[in-house]
Formats: sequence, structure tokens, C-alpha cells
Amino acid sequence: MIKRTGHYEVLHEVVEHNGILHFAGIVTENKALDMEGQTRSVFQQLEQLLAAHGSSKERVLTALVFITDMRNKPAMNKVWKEWFGSEHMPTRATVGVSDLEKDILIEVVFTAAKA
Repeated sequence: MIKRTGHYEVLHEVVEHNGILHFAGIVTENKALDMEGQTRSVFQQLEQLLAAHGSSKERVLTALVFITDMRNKPAMNKVWKEWFGSEHMPTRATVGVSDLEKDILIEVVFTAAKA
């Protein structure tokens, strides 16, 4: 069975299938933040979504990270390591892109297992 939640005009925020949660791309709600701040914002939103869907950050399986400036990758990695800790890091690919929404520095697509 497929369960979809958080309907927006062009997507659902979360799609669940066979105990796996697929999250739409998450971006900051405060575009004035720097890379560290925007990354923390993404993780705060993810944490809320995970909890609402019966999961947690320890159950994140993979992430696809889009950033607009690869020079900001160390700042993103700093927050990444703090948030996940060494034992629960998911697989990840980080892709440099020329543009996201105006003033958005990072967008992340996550997949997680339900608890």
C-alpha cells in the first residue's frame, strides 16, 4: 500500500511504501541564514517529519544533497556530522547545482525506514 501525506500543488511531502519513507526535497524556511543555518533548518524540519511518520534520524537510509556552492560543503558537513553522529550516518551524494530557489543554498531529499 502507498500512503501519501502533505499534498502540495506539484508533490506530496512524504510518500510511504513498504515501511520506507520517501521525503520531498527539504529547504530552509529562513533564506537569510548561511549554509550552517540552512542545513540546521533542513534537519529540524526532517526531525519533525520523521517523528510525525513514526521514524527518527537513526533510521535515515540515504540523502541526496544539492548545494549551490561547493565551497560551502565544509559548513554543511560540520552540521551533518553533529546531527547524525558517526554511528547513524546514511549514504549520501552531494551535488553542486547552479541554482535553487532564490537565496536557497541547500536542498536535501531523504529516504528513511519506519521504526
